[in-house]
This record gives sequence, C-alpha cells and structure tokens, in this order.
Amino acid sequence: LPQRLASLATAAWEETWQSRQQLQAQRQEVARLQEELSRARQDGERWASALQRAQREALEREAMRGAEQARQQELIRDMKERLLELLREKDALWQKTEGIDTPMPSPASRDTGLCSRCHKDFRLLSRRYNCSLCQGKVCHACSMDVGKQGRCCLICYQQRHPQAT
Repeated sequence: LPQRLASLATAAWEETWQSRQQLQAQRQEVARLQEELSRARQDGERWASALQRAQREALEREAMRGAEQARQQELIRDMKERLLELLREKDALWQKTEGIDTPMPSPASRDTGLCSRCHKDFRLLSRRYNCSLCQGKVCHACSMDVGKQGRCCLICYQQRHPQAT
C-alpha cells in the first residue's frame, strides 16, 4: 500500500506539475494576446484619429473650393455686368458723336469701304468684318464675337441679346 500511495502521490505530483506548466503557458499566451489586443487598440485609435483628420481636411478643402468657386462666379458676373456697362457707354458715346460733322470720304476710300456703324475707313490696321446676321460691314470696335457664328454688329447683337442693353 505504501508503494501504491507513493506511486499515486508521484502521479498526482506529475499531473499537478503538468497542470501548472499548462497554466503557466496559458497565462503567457493570455499575456501575449492582451499585449496584441492593446497594440491593436492603439493602432485602431491612431487609424480613427487619422481618418477623422483626413475627413476634417477634406471638408475644409471642399469648403475652400466652394468659396473659391463662389468668388469666381461673382467675378464672372461682375465682369459681364462691367462689359455690358462699357457697351452701353460706347453706344452712348457713338450716339453723341453721330451728329458731329465728319469729312466726307473720298471716292477712293469708299472703294476700300467704311464701317456702317462708326464710318471709319477700313485700312491695313482696321479690319473689316461682315455681320453674320445682317451682312453689314463693321470694324472690330463695332462688332461682337459670337463664337462659332463669327462676328456680328452691335445692333444685331443687342437685338438678339436684349439683356445686354
């Protein structure tokens, strides 16, 4: 019986020792996993912080882009208004100067042509344009560029675009 007890005690001691070894290994594994979890949480916090920062920067860039676009649209609107004002001033000045006597052009200058609007001679430096709408001959100053259609005189342009007057 004492041998049996000794062998049972030895077996129990070995089993206890193995259980302690397994317990120690499991504790080490738990500690390693907790450390990995802690690093993963830190990484997650860093990524979340980076994501928030990137989203905030994107919103700021979008706001700046929207503000810049609004400023550009306002500038374009102001430039269009100024162009229309200048056209009105130009037309008013031409109307004022229409009554001023101008020397009659010689027949030779009639052959080269006169602007139907301001009666300026077409020469080397003053180009002649045919109005794409009324086919009148006008100089550069008395015509408007209407894109692919070419150029047209200011009268036709103002008739076609009444908001320009």
